[in-house]
Amino acid sequence: MASLDRPAFYALRSGGLRDLVTLLHPPYTGWHLSYVAFGAAVAPTFHADRLAWALAAFFLAVGVSAHALDELNGRPLATRLPDGVLIALGAAGLAGAGAIGVAGAVVVSPSLVPFVTAGVFAVLAYNLELFGSRLHNDFWFAVAWGAFPAATSWWANSLSFGVEGVLVTAACFGLSVAQRRLSTPVRELRRRTVSVRGEQRLVDGRTVELTAATLAAPLERVLLALAVAIMLLAAAVVLVRV
Repeated sequence: MASLDRPAFYALRSGGLRDLVTLLHPPYTGWHLSYVAFGAAVAPTFHADRLAWALAAFFLAVGVSAHALDELNGRPLATRLPDGVLIALGAAGLAGAGAIGVAGAVVVSPSLVPFVTAGVFAVLAYNLELFGSRLHNDFWFAVAWGAFPAATSWWANSLSFGVEGVLVTAACFGLSVAQRRLSTPVRELRRRTVSVRGEQRLVDGRTVELTAATLAAPLERVLLALAVAIMLLAAAVVLVRV
């Protein structure tokens, strides 16, 4: 894991193209794109081309635009990317995702229009903390980045309601809640903690010194393991349907 002098365990040394890689939040972007794969894989009808375009749209919307706007709002990753670059990435990513969505509505079904509208709204409202940050919380994070990608991908493939779609949407919501419950204390330790003092006393008489690093390490190992496992699972379920 990266040392705690960096804002995230996956953050690279600040500067140049490394900032662009860090901005993408690689393990988390891959994690949330997996929900798109899950939604398509459990649909009664599977369309590989629709999944590919959905992955591209969500990569642009979540991986690029949402993260660029989030970095613009307070610099949580401490990158050196100029504000103008972040604004351009945010706008271009959202425009690209929206264009894919509009094309999907024309080619596949107009019923995708509400999903496109909701997606654009979610990126702007959540990452710019609009409406007094009322939508910037754990619940809306799980809705926007967990349930929504799965539900959208399910609908794009099936164009119908079904219990499988409800279940996969609920499962991805739950996984996003779990991610948030793990990542929030890690962010607190890395970005807002000056020091930690204390010790853990074991029944055999040993003591373990408590530091920010020792508290963050197990949480980050779980987050990384979950990200890798979920991406592998997504690849497996898609290969079954191809």
